Amino acid sequence: MRPLHVRRLGRVDYSDGLAMQAQLLNARAHGLVPDTLLLLEHPRTLTLGRGADGTNILWGRERLTRAGFDVFDTNRGGDVTYHGPGQLVGYPILDLKPDRKDVRKYVSSVEELMIRAAKDFDVEARRVDGRVGIWVETPRGPEKLGAIGVHLSKWLTSHGFAFNISTDLTDFGAIVPCGVSDAGVCSLRSLGVQAEWPRVLDRFVAHAEGLWESEAAEVEFDLQTIAVAVVREGIDGDELLLLHRVPERGAFWQLLTGRRELNESAEACALRELHEETGLSPALNDLVAQGEPHAFVLDTKLLGLGDLPHKPVFARETMFALRVPPGTEPRLSAEHDGHKWVQLDDALTMLPFAAHQRAARALLTRS
Repeated sequence: MRPLHVRRLGRVDYSDGLAMQAQLLNARAHGLVPDTLLLLEHPRTLTLGRGADGTNILWGRERLTRAGFDVFDTNRGGDVTYHGPGQLVGYPILDLKPDRKDVRKYVSSVEELMIRAAKDFDVEARRVDGRVGIWVETPRGPEKLGAIGVHLSKWLTSHGFAFNISTDLTDFGAIVPCGVSDAGVCSLRSLGVQAEWPRVLDRFVAHAEGLWESEAAEVEFDLQTIAVAVVREGIDGDELLLLHRVPERGAFWQLLTGRRELNESAEACALRELHEETGLSPALNDLVAQGEPHAFVLDTKLLGLGDLPHKPVFARETMFALRVPPGTEPRLSAEHDGHKWVQLDDALTMLPFAAHQRAARALLTRS
């Protein structure tokens, strides 16, 4: 039996998902990791496959931005696809060499994975000739429950499937899903099934073992981290504190971040890092949690590895916001060699990480 690492990642910004796949593909090609299945959930995102028809995006960019959608071109197959909260996204990073080198058989196995998982919740899903994905017959006609878009390079797989559990189906109004205009989209919830997220993931892992002749092992996060968006009122509106890392730590602008110690809560870590890195000592109730924790892989610049093959380092980050009085200035530690207070919209061009950009956009909206 082949080993299959399974990582349940929770929320992942789409660009971070691409970075995870790129690092895993490199590590898998060099034999540093076994086959891996990433199970996660993206914020509202539209992706275009190779040769996608851009007219299948029905909303303009301004409307998409207001609604919180990101848009990405990808190297997967297929047309335009939606990802969002309540949708399980799976990225299998499998080496099909030497005995599984059959593209159609692999795509069929991904379809079968979703069909079997749906059946576990008493939903009869099926294939439809000429259309990729899985479909359910409803009173409204056939509706797509799960989409597929894969990429293979040197028999290594990436991208994968999207399975609607409790997805807000009105978000699909932004596109012609997968370029199919004469059929709808459904979810377990729209079919009357109330499915708990962990149980759905359990069933996908169980069926992946059987279909891919593998033995699954759950892999925990390598790191638990925090980030704090420190905001103060400035002359022209709210300003966000950015810290500049010293050259040996990457030489880029960032929010305040830190690594949680063993058995340390996210809140305690945030207070400790604030004091150590900025000299600020807020009260616990001054910290405001910013949504669900998100997952990412450490940038190779942070690891000092460049393009060298390596095992990806997966982190789970909890985000906070902190408002400080006007005129507040930080006292920097040796980790940073400069700081700036910048307008929130300017921060979007300076922050390199998707989740931190999303946090800045959320603060800008609230401001």
